[in-house]
Amino acid sequence: MVQVYSAMSNSYWSKADISTLVNKFPDGQFCIVIDGKIAGCALSMIVDYDNYDDDHKYNDIIGGHEFANHNEDGNVLYGIDVFILPDYRGMRLGRRLYEARKELCEQLNLKSIIFGGRIPNYGEYAETLTPKKYIDKVKLKEIHDPVLSFQLSNDFHVKKVIKGYLPGDHESKEFATLMEWHNIYYTKPERLINTKKKVVRLGLVQWQMRLFKDYDSLVEQIEFFVDAVSDYQSDFILFPELFNAPLMAQFNHLNEAEAIRGLSSYTDRLLETFRNFAINYNINIITGSMPQAVGEHMHNVGFLCRRDGSVERYEKLHITPAEESAWGMKGGTQLRTFDTDCGKIGVLICYDVEFPELPRLLAEDGMNILFVPFMTDTQNGYSRVKICAQARAVENECYVAVAGSVGNLPKVNNMDIQYSQSAVFTPSDFAFPVNGIKAEATPNTESTLLVDVDLDLLKELHSFGSVRNMKDRRLDLYSLKRKNIKISE
Repeated sequence: MVQVYSAMSNSYWSKADISTLVNKFPDGQFCIVIDGKIAGCALSMIVDYDNYDDDHKYNDIIGGHEFANHNEDGNVLYGIDVFILPDYRGMRLGRRLYEARKELCEQLNLKSIIFGGRIPNYGEYAETLTPKKYIDKVKLKEIHDPVLSFQLSNDFHVKKVIKGYLPGDHESKEFATLMEWHNIYYTKPERLINTKKKVVRLGLVQWQMRLFKDYDSLVEQIEFFVDAVSDYQSDFILFPELFNAPLMAQFNHLNEAEAIRGLSSYTDRLLETFRNFAINYNINIITGSMPQAVGEHMHNVGFLCRRDGSVERYEKLHITPAEESAWGMKGGTQLRTFDTDCGKIGVLICYDVEFPELPRLLAEDGMNILFVPFMTDTQNGYSRVKICAQARAVENECYVAVAGSVGNLPKVNNMDIQYSQSAVFTPSDFAFPVNGIKAEATPNTESTLLVDVDLDLLKELHSFGSVRNMKDRRLDLYSLKRKNIKISE
């Protein structure tokens, strides 16, 4: 790739990137070897193209170095790259790679092959021809383009011209042709259940802090909310951060660090309870957060319990000064999106939403809904969470659902008072409420909030919004990358 893209600095995947891609989708990567030497490659992934629009950028759909948008349940084979080393060109090797892709597309019963194609000779004609006129002349064979001419001869057609598809492609003036090959043997699968929904119903629990006589009483209150919200056919239910704090009352004779460790002894039991409720009530449960002992350290964690019985864990990454000084909490190291039957979601616990880098990374991975379980004692603390959550919805063109606890909790140190107004926030554009608030609960009152959010509106905003925050980022000036580090306990 370094040889092939010598005119485009840093426009190649590293060995680690290729390894990641091969591990994720081995069947989609093709390689031609001649006399023991690699002569050419074709790299691809599967995407659910219904989640994207034709005016996308390369990095938007690839999902970064983790190829995060690869989806085995998708409907389109998306071409990442095809290249032939200069010494082996003219041997029709590219055609063989394209034919292999077509066979794979048919075998996997995918709707089509789609990719963005460079037009490297356009730079020679840019002063006299628009991209459209240039493409028309290539189709009529009045102009030869080494990439586009080859793709047209292999039964691909131009869907759209995209500006800025591949930053740094000066030969193409950063224009690209969105190419598609239709699989005529494609049969739309019958999926009567578990299809991804376009309108998603969220249920938020504004939890009243109160003393419970025992663990079973707490579970009874949890089940009451799960039952009530599931009766309205909600897809998700969100609980607040550290909603199980009332169980700490029995450890009040201990210091705060020992008391929170005592509370963590209930986490495994609660997880299994939530998992069973998710299955029994047919609802995806976001469990808020609970303390969990990991080695010598305490972490603030939660779980996504899907209605199919699968479970995923998320962590609070940024620990507040009070959590650190009183409980000895330590920040986690995992940040990722979660696939659900309602699309990709993210979960950030309270303080984490005040750091804009985290939701941006999740948005780059395709997140549509961000859930934020929180716990704030005063109204100014709540205002920080609310204002930041609203900003995250605008910046990342997503929905943000926040849920917290209310009331007082006597006999539990460091948990005296709570303030909350659970809400669902939206981007701010014509298709959404003028104040960016889809719905809000009554402040400081135990309640549930049921809200429908339309995922198609996010797709429309991404392409046709008054402003397009995700697309209009100046990636030529700045970038955001996560560090792949392993932290031992």
